[in-house]
Amino acid sequence: NHQDVWESIKEGFVYTFSCAPMRFILVLMGLVSLVVMPYAVLLPVFAKDILGGNSRTLGFLMGASGMGALAGAVFMASKKALHGLGRDISWACFMFGFGLVALSFANSVWLSLVLMVFIGFGLMVHMSASNTVLQTIVDDDKRGRVMGFYVMAFIGLTPIGSLFAGTLAGHIGTPATLLVAGISCVIGAFVFLSKLQVFNAIVDQAESRKV
Repeated sequence: NHQDVWESIKEGFVYTFSCAPMRFILVLMGLVSLVVMPYAVLLPVFAKDILGGNSRTLGFLMGASGMGALAGAVFMASKKALHGLGRDISWACFMFGFGLVALSFANSVWLSLVLMVFIGFGLMVHMSASNTVLQTIVDDDKRGRVMGFYVMAFIGLTPIGSLFAGTLAGHIGTPATLLVAGISCVIGAFVFLSKLQVFNAIVDQAESRKV
């Protein structure tokens, strides 16, 4: 019934956010979805007004991001152990954060294409590593609820971030908005990195219980 649903949601929330690795991952994922994922909605303006290009330029930018994402997927497919994924999450966040910072100063198509490869690679590694850790350490009977919070952090905040990015870009410009997004991610990555020792200890314990 209705009460049971709310009790189940509450139980899932308490379980998810009382576990440090899950909490760290979801908060960082929420930040990324809020300030970084909306960069795609700014690319048409960036391609036209900053790079002086057209729809073809935009297509190349999106294609470069896709190439980076494909390389990131191949990299993640080569991983054989859960240990070290916390480090991957942090450096991937650094990668696309610095990529966005550099992109905010770029005025060359070729430089922008190279940066988009790194941004796409970092985003894919970050999302895949986060998903892998969550799926591995979560208890089977809580998996649906935890992944519900993951999807909410990953997809649910992106439209809000897109609205915020568009509004901010209208006031301070597209490059400055990309700069703010990149700096926010770098700060988030530093905070995550500062928690890495606790993160790894709890993840290793959870993995050993499931072996």
